[in-house]
Amino acid sequence: MKGDGVTTQENTRRSFHPVNGAREWWGHAPIWQRYLVYIALIVFALILPAPVIGSFMSPASDWTSVLIFPIGTYILLAIGLNIVVGLAGMLDLGFVAFFAIGAYTVAIFGTKFGWNVWPTILVGIVLAAVSGVILGAPTLRLRGDYLAIVTLGFGEIVRIVASNTDGIGGARGITNIPHPSSLFGMEFLLDPAPYYYLILVAIVLVIVFSVRLQKSRVGRAWAAIREDEDAAELMGVPTFKFKLLAFAIGAMIGGFAGGIYASKAVFIAPDNFPFILSATILAAVVLGGAGNLPGVILGAFLVAWIPERLRAVEWLKHLLGDRDPAEFRILLFGAVLVLMMALKPEGLLPSRQRKAELREGTGGLGSLGAEVAGPDTEAPAEVAK
Repeated sequence: MKGDGVTTQENTRRSFHPVNGAREWWGHAPIWQRYLVYIALIVFALILPAPVIGSFMSPASDWTSVLIFPIGTYILLAIGLNIVVGLAGMLDLGFVAFFAIGAYTVAIFGTKFGWNVWPTILVGIVLAAVSGVILGAPTLRLRGDYLAIVTLGFGEIVRIVASNTDGIGGARGITNIPHPSSLFGMEFLLDPAPYYYLILVAIVLVIVFSVRLQKSRVGRAWAAIREDEDAAELMGVPTFKFKLLAFAIGAMIGGFAGGIYASKAVFIAPDNFPFILSATILAAVVLGGAGNLPGVILGAFLVAWIPERLRAVEWLKHLLGDRDPAEFRILLFGAVLVLMMALKPEGLLPSRQRKAELREGTGGLGSLGAEVAGPDTEAPAEVAK
């Protein structure tokens, strides 16, 4: 039959897909092979700041500094936002608020009270988590667009309050934020390398934490909520509690990234935490593949690295004159996201579960709890009308 032929042809094509082949191998690989891959990835990350790599990756900027911000910071933020958006299916447009809370905590306690950076980062993580609970408790009964609007407003409230509060520097910001004390013989002063290894350790810790969560009972509850919150509630899943937990954990990771960023930047101001940063991190999560950690990391890397690489493209520099190519990243992100939503809505490296949800038209990523037609499905009759 024709239908069977198409199905067979499609299955054959999928079987030769390199991503699917890698997944099949990884799913059946013994533990020692997996650890070899982990070790190889860590070794590669350790040598990534090498000048030979930097000469190609970022010829117009210091490569190690670029690896810290924006690349490392974006990856850390994207992993945190992926817990909220990719795993629990809640659309958060104010994630930058938790990033700002972590940064301001390190700055305030370090400059006003003389605290060491390490405990202030921990305090920033706790305060960011508390802020996530405070925001989520009254608002997480909302869904989809309504939740997105509330979180967007929260992000702007944090930025405006910081800008109008003279006790924390106001619009002028906070200067002379102390550097971390030495760690394992590394001095955190003008050399960017120790900060790179610090943010690398943070990323590894957050990845391990996120993977463990995703494979636990908590991760299964988030998957049920993302697919159909009403059905999950009927099956006995305490959806509000797990959504609040996702918000708090995502906020913790955002605060962690903010604390590291402030200790490296030495100076922060409210303008460092605009709404567009939340939108950029969300674009990274969607571009890479919401819910799939390798895809999210890839998306964050591309979103952070491409504008830096464009600085060195000679014909583009001549075309734009004195304008910085990075200024056009918003236009680039918009065009890429439109194409992605039209051609590959599940992202560059989607999880199998996410692809199945889109194909079946189930909710998720701010679906208001209703069915959302995927790329291979027809809209429900009541929606089509």
